[in-house]
Amino acid sequence: MAKLSMINRDLKRTKLVKKYAVRRAELKELIRNPLTEDAARDEALLKLQKLPRDSSASRQQSRCAITGRAHGVYRKFGLARNKLREITMRGDIPGLRKASW
Repeated sequence: MAKLSMINRDLKRTKLVKKYAVRRAELKELIRNPLTEDAARDEALLKLQKLPRDSSASRQQSRCAITGRAHGVYRKFGLARNKLREITMRGDIPGLRKASW
């Protein structure tokens, strides 16, 4: 089980990403657009830098829905490898079973 503080920190980051997503997208579009003037681009860069660091989507960590484990998490299932294996062995995920060849 992951530390509760780490799980809560990730939840906080998720909320910040949702809160600032539109604003970040607008600023990034201004910066990327080749028709934007240099002064406006510089101003957009400064505004983007002043946003909270944790509002960047790349700072989010994928975590297991059951244990909160941060490593070995399968995106498709939202579970860590060990919990995915346990659930698969019980037959709780339809269509998923242990490979044998």
